[in-house]
Amino acid sequence: MSEKIKVGISIGDVNGIGLEIIIKTLADARIYDYCTPIVYGHTKVASFHRRATQVNELNFHVINDPSQAQAKKPNMINCWEEDVKIEMGQVTEAGGKYAFISLERATFDLKEGYIDALITAPINKDNIQNHQFNFPGHTEYLQQRDGAAESLMFLVSDTLRVGVVTGHIPISKVASSITGEKILAKLKLMNHSLQNDFWIRKPKIAVLGLNPHASDNGLIGSEEKEVIIPAIEEARNNDIMAFGPYSADGFFANGTYLQFDAVLAMYHDQGLIPFKQIAFESGVNFTAGLNFVRTSPDHGTAYDIAGKNQASEISFREALFTAIHIVKHRRETLELNENPLVFTKLSRDRD
Repeated sequence: MSEKIKVGISIGDVNGIGLEIIIKTLADARIYDYCTPIVYGHTKVASFHRRATQVNELNFHVINDPSQAQAKKPNMINCWEEDVKIEMGQVTEAGGKYAFISLERATFDLKEGYIDALITAPINKDNIQNHQFNFPGHTEYLQQRDGAAESLMFLVSDTLRVGVVTGHIPISKVASSITGEKILAKLKLMNHSLQNDFWIRKPKIAVLGLNPHASDNGLIGSEEKEVIIPAIEEARNNDIMAFGPYSADGFFANGTYLQFDAVLAMYHDQGLIPFKQIAFESGVNFTAGLNFVRTSPDHGTAYDIAGKNQASEISFREALFTAIHIVKHRRETLELNENPLVFTKLSRDRD
């Protein structure tokens, strides 16, 4: 419990804002009181971005593997040797190539237990595609690497937590992809994560409808009656406090979400648009349901401001601290379960 948490950081697209927000975060010396950060990239690329952000006092300690990481310092593992052409704000083949190299090395160390958590800087989901990364995003790649049957894209902040039933799929495939089994599986993952990762003893979860006005009792679609409501009822039979379905527009507009510990949306934009409107700067993307801990900021590569020293590091910093908290909660839960208090029946006899 006393060992400092080692946090791995993948740099994302070298032409985006990933290294800018990493450098700005690690420039705060208070970070090192809570973790030992290890960045997977290259010092030459980092130096380019450091000059752009004007953070001249930050120097990376170069290591070969996490066992060599030094506390109170930002550590860097050089994942390649060749020079990289950086074209800030541009979508290039190199941007995707080195984003994947960074992610692959960090994920390997994460699975092997050499680091305790992974924070991923933003990638471009198009230029990173290759024969090893044929996924619509980080979430699906990490689920496959973990060997998990299911995972949950879980957007979290101090005031709102939102998960989605369907993630990175075309909107035309959403309705056919939503089944009662899938909703129940996501509710189980969400409930378990709220209890074990966020230490909420009896979570209350709101479930959104698929159709406008949650179908108005079947006037606008049948998915609520035939799929969503039975899944909610089955969740309750599994001791999950699930409620709904709620009409998404009114649910967020009138602040009903404040009455719940989390919200399960049916598809990506239904959940992420209100989340980013409510908690954009402080929001964190957490992949729940995996054996390891991974978080990321809730924004993309932001090519339009890359290299201009305009990117905010707040979401990335929140992703770092969220990962630290979840690792601690999991460690403490494991420790408590390994050494439970012995139950002793009280006797009515008195001395």
